Amino acid sequence: MKRIQPLCATVMLLLLTLVAPAQQPAQKPKIVVGMMVDQMRWDYLYRYADRYGNGGFKRLLREGFTCEQTYINYAPTVTACGHTSVYTGSSPAVHGIVDNDWYSRELQRSVYCTEDSTAVTIGAEGKAGNMSPRNLLVSTVTDELRLATNFKSKVVGVAIKDRASILPAGHTANAAFWYDGKSGNFISSSYYMKALPEWAQRFNAQQLPVKYLAKGWETRYPINSYVQSDTDNKDYEKSFGHENAPVFPHTFTGREKSAIRTTPYGNTLTFAFAKAAIEGYGLGAGKETDFLAVSFSSPDAVGHQFGPNSIEEEDLYLRLDKELEEFFTYLDKRFGKGNYLYFITADHGVSQSPGFLEEHRLPTGLLDADVVLKDINAAIATQFGVEKGVVALSAYQLYLNRPAFAARKIPLQPVIELVIEKLKAIPGIADAVSLPDLGAAALQEPLRTMLINGYNKQRGGDVILLMQPGWKDGGRSGATHGLWYPYDAHIPLVWMGWGIKPGKTYRTTGMTDIAPTVAALLNIQVPSGNIGHVVWELFK
Repeated sequence: MKRIQPLCATVMLLLLTLVAPAQQPAQKPKIVVGMMVDQMRWDYLYRYADRYGNGGFKRLLREGFTCEQTYINYAPTVTACGHTSVYTGSSPAVHGIVDNDWYSRELQRSVYCTEDSTAVTIGAEGKAGNMSPRNLLVSTVTDELRLATNFKSKVVGVAIKDRASILPAGHTANAAFWYDGKSGNFISSSYYMKALPEWAQRFNAQQLPVKYLAKGWETRYPINSYVQSDTDNKDYEKSFGHENAPVFPHTFTGREKSAIRTTPYGNTLTFAFAKAAIEGYGLGAGKETDFLAVSFSSPDAVGHQFGPNSIEEEDLYLRLDKELEEFFTYLDKRFGKGNYLYFITADHGVSQSPGFLEEHRLPTGLLDADVVLKDINAAIATQFGVEKGVVALSAYQLYLNRPAFAARKIPLQPVIELVIEKLKAIPGIADAVSLPDLGAAALQEPLRTMLINGYNKQRGGDVILLMQPGWKDGGRSGATHGLWYPYDAHIPLVWMGWGIKPGKTYRTTGMTDIAPTVAALLNIQVPSGNIGHVVWELFK
């Protein structure tokens, strides 16, 4: 027996030596999947948790690392700014994407965040593809990945919204695709390619939007089981234009191509195209780490129309949970569990519908921006003799007609003071501040810093108005976002997969911390305009 023991020990040591390399984590992930859910408030991780399955959101919370107190650290809280800030680690003050649209003093008109007159549509007729990231002033973490690997890493953006695909994918992406409701196709731009890849053409030829919505939209489960939602027919929900009331079941005969973005099937379509893009480009199959930036735009459309307390919203998230589970299974099989890095976050949250708040005796009210603009211009005309003294109102910022005041040799300061005085007298407006003077403004934190981070001197306005919490610009039905309050600014952030140990932190983290954390995990440079910090708890 004494002779056998050393032999056994030797054999065991040899076996451990052989097994050990297989237990070591890969030096880098095969692919990073950055997922953004448009209008996903932080509490949606938990609100419907008793009905989530074990493989979707619950798997994320079980296997992943959750940053429970992640906030947007600028205002306004809108789609273009959110997608850009996540991938640049920067804020509108630096990266220049100050809203979905903003007023250009140079062009004297509104500019769309990704418009590009030098680009043409690829994959359909019309101007829906006349887009590019050229208005973005800094690099993205996806750009930095391409630079770090001498452009061997592949980067692809996918979303229904053009801005939600283009801005995360960055300047150097291999491709970005978005959905054209007129043709029913995923399309792109000549900025990226001369023609759609064959795999994308085959995908579009399936006409999936028509197939998905041919059966209409009914609740996945019996409608009386949706206890986390309001009753089905509320007067503060918006109906589809062809329906008499905002109630289930919803039918879409003849409207499938354009209507899909306002149903859960928009998510289904996006998942399907994301998988097709992974396979079409062979993402994750090379020596370098690739990156898929995918955004789900339908939750935003459904939330705007029906509000966060609707059965439609609950049904959408129950379906999204199931599809997320299926997507994780797909990633596990294709790349191997632990061989891909995944994170999920949102571009912004959402407020309650004013009608809902009113019904439950919570503070709310309505503001009409057009009326505000008309009244301010009337006051300016009376006091200074300048017609249309404010030429635009965007991202709650008022743009003064500087050339008109300069022509009359009228200093801007007294005009700004008048505008602020008039704004403060309007019900629903909590405050108004001169944008060039934000640094000295008597504002509490984090509001002052959020406004400074959201103000770009070249593209911003002259005065910003601050609405009261719970108030909405527009009608009492539906819901919106854009303000600095937590319901718009508190977003989910969960990491899972390669290099991630289960856990959570309640330390306050920012949307701009995501890009530098990805960069640290991949050992690459942070984006050129980065102001964020690494979520160091991931590395403990």
